[in-house]
Amino acid sequence: MSSRYGLEIRAAQPADGAGLSEMLDANGIALPARILSERIDLQRATPNGTVLLALEWGPPSGLVSVHWHPSLFEPHPVARITTLLVDREQRRRGIGRLLVKAASQAARMAGCDRIALEIGPGAAELTEFGAATGFAPLGSRMVRSLRKHTQS
Repeated sequence: MSSRYGLEIRAAQPADGAGLSEMLDANGIALPARILSERIDLQRATPNGTVLLALEWGPPSGLVSVHWHPSLFEPHPVARITTLLVDREQRRRGIGRLLVKAASQAARMAGCDRIALEIGPGAAELTEFGAATGFAPLGSRMVRSLRKHTQS
């Protein structure tokens, strides 16, 4: 997609599962490479979003996942960044900003005119990053499971 100072931003491929798994594991998120590869492949097969990687050498330096969908209340599709992660060792180098820029470009190409950044509880760093990159707070969200939980 783009390159800056040896840093490449490109769409994730199923073959990136191992490197992504390594990066996620180093940042406290355990997800097997096989599962990541399957999920990347599934995402690539749908037209409503993309997963982008920031790469220099070795495992990825960061990733962003952006999705878009039509809305009853908006004239254009709505875009949401559902995952934004930069490796702890690579932070404060502008990688997050480049990933948001690339996700924004993909969303614009899909016809979106706004993008939201999903921030989970306890993500103070991401909240600060969002504010520094032009995101403003808007509403709140509640979720529930679609499956019945069983007790063992």
